Amino acid sequence: MTTVAVLGGGMVGVCCALELQRRGMTVTLIDRREPGQETSYGNSGVLARSSLMPMNNPGLWKALPKLLSNRTTSLRYHLPFLLKNIRWTAGFLARARGRAFQETTTALDALIRLSIDEHLSLMAQAGALPRLRDNGWLMLYRSEAGFDAAAMGRACYASYGVRSEILDPGALAEMEPSLSPIFHRALWIKDAHSVDNPSALVAAYAQLFADRGGVIRRSDLRDVIPDGSGWSVTDTDGSRHQTDRVVVALGPWAPEFMSRIGIHVPMGFERGYHMHYGAEGNATLARPIYDTAGGYVLSPMEQGLRLTTGVELTDRDAPRNLSQLTSATSAARQAFPLGAALDPAPWMGRRPTLPDSRPIIGEAPGRSGLWLAFGHQHIGFSTGPGTASILADLMTEAAPAIDPAPFRPGRFLH
Repeated sequence: MTTVAVLGGGMVGVCCALELQRRGMTVTLIDRREPGQETSYGNSGVLARSSLMPMNNPGLWKALPKLLSNRTTSLRYHLPFLLKNIRWTAGFLARARGRAFQETTTALDALIRLSIDEHLSLMAQAGALPRLRDNGWLMLYRSEAGFDAAAMGRACYASYGVRSEILDPGALAEMEPSLSPIFHRALWIKDAHSVDNPSALVAAYAQLFADRGGVIRRSDLRDVIPDGSGWSVTDTDGSRHQTDRVVVALGPWAPEFMSRIGIHVPMGFERGYHMHYGAEGNATLARPIYDTAGGYVLSPMEQGLRLTTGVELTDRDAPRNLSQLTSATSAARQAFPLGAALDPAPWMGRRPTLPDSRPIIGEAPGRSGLWLAFGHQHIGFSTGPGTASILADLMTEAAPAIDPAPFRPGRFLH
C-alpha cells in the first residue's frame, strides 16, 4: 500500500490527507501545531463563488494611485519587501490584465465550485453541518461612486453565473437591521456559505481523518530528501521517517521549506489581522459583511464578531503593524454597534500568494513523488477540498474533475 506524508495541517493539508486516505493510501499528517491553528485559523469563514476575483484584477490599475498612498485600510505595503521581491511584484501586477486575469478567474471559479460541493459532503461526514450558514454574504457600499467603481466585479460575477442581488437601503435594513444606515447600496452574494469557526471545522475534518485510521504527528520539520524509490522526512530533532510520497501543503512556509531542497518558490505574503468583539444591546449580524470602503469583513463567529482586515504586503515574519486593524475597527464602529474587544491580543495570519493568484497543485518538476499544494492566497479555506480532489486524481492518474493545467507547478518551478 502506498504511504504518503502530508506536510501541513491547515485546511488544504487536512483535506489532502482525507482524500488520499479515501483513495486507499496510508497517510500521515504532519504539522508543528494542532490542525487548523495557523493560517486556516483566522479567516472570515466564507465559502463564496465571488472569491474567483483575485486582488490583482484589472480594477487594480485604477485604484493603484490611492493604494500607493499606503494609508488605505484595504492595503498596506512595506516598500523594501516589494523591492526585494521585485520579480514577484512585477509578475503580480502584470497578471492584473487581460488574458492572465481571464485564465485565473476561470480556473478559480472551477476550483471554488468543486470545493464547495466537497465541503458540504465533508461537513456531513464530520458532523459539522451545524456550523454552516447558507444565507450568503453582503458587500456594502457607502456611496454611489463606490458602488459604480465595483461594476466590473458585478459583471464578472454575472459572467460566471454567480447568483447575486442588488439591495437598496430599505432592503438592506430589512435583512440586517442592526447595521447603521450609512450604506448607499449592497450586493447580496447568494452563492455563498459561511461557518462559525474555521479552525474548529479544520479540526473536525482532522478528527474524521484520525477516526478512519489516519496518523497525525506533531513535529517541526527540517527537510525531505530522496531515499531510494521514496522519500525521507527529517524532523529538526534528527529523526527520519520513510514514505513513498510527500505532499507539501505548508502555505506561507512552503518557500522556506522548498528552498532547503533547492527549489525556489516566488511567493508574496498578504498578511492580515483579526479581533473578536461583542455587540452592544441586542445588535445581531446574520451573515458576514464586507464594508468595501471600510476595508474589513465582519463575520458572526462562535467566539464573537470577528473583524478581519485587508492586505499587508510584507515579509512573512515582519513585526506586527496594527494600524490597519485600528483603522478597520474605527470604520466598523461607524457601521455596527460593536462592543468591547474579546481577545487579549489581535491574531495575525499570512496568506500565501503566487504571482498569478492561483495555487500550485501537482508534482514538483523533476522530483518524482514530491507533490505540492500551496499558494492559495485568500481562498485556501474555501478551496482545500477541491485542491485535494485534483491532487489525488493526478497522483492516481485518474481524470481530474476540472482542468488542472492552470495550477501546474511548472509555470513557476523549473
